[in-house]
This record gives sequence, C-alpha cells and structure tokens, in this order.
Amino acid sequence: MGWNILCDFDGTIALEDVTDTVLVRYARPGWELIEAAWKAGRITSRECMHQQVALLDTDRDGLDALLDGIRIDPAFPEFVRAAHAAGCRLTVVSDGLDYAIQRILARHGLAPLPVVANRLVAVGEREWRLEFPHARPDCRVGSGTCKCAVAGRAPARARNLLIGDGQSDFCVAARADYVFAKSKLIDHCRQQRIAHAPIGGFLEALALLPSLLDGLLDAPRVTDSVLPLPTRVRTP
Repeated sequence: MGWNILCDFDGTIALEDVTDTVLVRYARPGWELIEAAWKAGRITSRECMHQQVALLDTDRDGLDALLDGIRIDPAFPEFVRAAHAAGCRLTVVSDGLDYAIQRILARHGLAPLPVVANRLVAVGEREWRLEFPHARPDCRVGSGTCKCAVAGRAPARARNLLIGDGQSDFCVAARADYVFAKSKLIDHCRQQRIAHAPIGGFLEALALLPSLLDGLLDAPRVTDSVLPLPTRVRTP
C-alpha cells in the first residue's frame, strides 16, 4: 500500500499564517472582532473567513507584493521530490486562500502540486470574495475546506499521512493513518493518542520519510520522533 500525503499550508509549508498576514496588512477595521467571534465558538471557521475576506482593501498588485515576501520551509521542495520519488501522492490541503498558496508555490517551482483550498475571487479593483468549493454541509467543525472529505478520497488501498500544525488539522488527524505534527497539533495528537511523530519542520519530515515507507513508524500508538525538536518556536 502506498502513502497519500495531505499537507497543510499555513504554518506548515509557509512559515507564517498567510491569511492572517494578509488581513493584518490589508483588512479594514473589524476583522479582529470576527476572529474573536470564531474563537468564542459563535461562528464557524467558514463564516469567519468569508466575513474577513470581504473586508480586504487591496488591488492584485498589492496582494502579490505581500505574497512574494512569504517564506516557506526551505526543506519542503526536497521533501516533495523525495515523496514523489518514493511513489507517494502529495496534495496541499488548506483552509486558507488558494490564490495565495498557488502563487507562493509557483515562486518555488512547485506549481504542479495539487491544491485543495478556499477560492479567492476578485470582485472589484480592491474587493474580494471567498468561495468554498470544498466545503461540506456535514463538516463537523464548519471548515471552508473539509479536510476529512479530502482524506476520504484517497486512492484504494492507499494510507493517509497528514502533515499539519494547528486547529484546522485536528479533525482530520483522527482519520489519518499517521501524522507528522508541528506546534499545536503535537499536543492534540498526544492527548487523543493519535499515532504521530512530532517535527519542527520538513528537514525532520524528510529524515523520517524512509522509516515511514519501511513500516517502522506505522504503529497504532503515539510515537516520539527519532530526532530532537528544535528549540525555536514557529507560528502557532
């Protein structure tokens, strides 16, 4: 059986939350109140992002200039090459902005990677709308992109490896066969006893990939990484 790799983007591939970076720079006042309503559980993630994106005030040139300054994990391109060489399928699955993800990946020669994310649409010179082609009405957490549904579309007999870092990955982590976890996702996997290896970035993921492919990490229990975690702290 092969591995189907589902990889989060914000805080996982990108070294910061791209959506938050865009909102801080270009959103009109009020987006923080919407964020607070989501954190308090009064609205879903999908509702939150829809309302926040409607507050953006920038043209495409301004948005592109900001996106072109976003850094990704420097080991991610090598991880992609190693995964593909081993016969794995890798898909970027995000509750973020498809346009931002695709532009950032293209800058690093990774444009061919399939991306499943929310659709950012320009509706005026400085106005934007967010659409949700990958939402599900039965999504338990109300995400714009139902990552569980994407995991359910894995090829027959393939196993799912999730690589993620935060709250948008919590639900799908329980459905994955194994998890490479960063940041908040590490504690979630430990608390829920989800089989995982904690990583600090794709350098560790790259080192762990051969062991995963050889079946040495594929165990129904919490697993500690064979590598020490870095002391630096990245985006939550």
